[in-house]
Amino acid sequence: MKYLIVGLGNIGSEYSKTRHNVGFMVLDHLASSIDSLFATDRLGEVAKGRLKNKQLVLLKPNTYMNLSGKAVRYWMDKENIPMDRLLVVTDDIAIGEGMLRLKGKGSDGGHNGLKNINLLLNSRQYARLRFGVGNDFGKGNQVNYVLGEWSGEQLEQLQPNIQFASDCCKAFVLSGLQFAMNGFNKKVPPRPSA
Repeated sequence: MKYLIVGLGNIGSEYSKTRHNVGFMVLDHLASSIDSLFATDRLGEVAKGRLKNKQLVLLKPNTYMNLSGKAVRYWMDKENIPMDRLLVVTDDIAIGEGMLRLKGKGSDGGHNGLKNINLLLNSRQYARLRFGVGNDFGKGNQVNYVLGEWSGEQLEQLQPNIQFASDCCKAFVLSGLQFAMNGFNKKVPPRPSA
């Protein structure tokens, strides 16, 4: 069985440490954990590997956030992956920093990457893992906030949460959506020891 796991973000070094790129960060960790490397391919950076008896296609679209659906649709078609084996990892300002919410369907919640995926797949019936980036911004400053960089200390503190999100992706593949939701939506991600 083959799965497509997509991390949303923006290409370019100026975006690499921004809150909006946490999907890329989770996929980097996931690829490393299955000894796979990303290579530039059509519409994105792609890594392939195995997790037990499952095949994984990991995708970081290079279309920029607002056109993510183009890459997702292309790789679903190319690899013949059905909707129930698609998982999209994205940032979310509606939940606390570092917290996870896995759902099997839903609205875009104002997220332009999800909005474009919904449009081009003509569906909202796919799994998405939302990674909380908090919402510590004033009125009208949402764009600056999500495109703002985490400090080095914040990134270090988030590493266990990024690993936790990577483990959630693995649980989705190995045990299914419901198991992963039950296991990860109720847990609190580990905190680094002082």
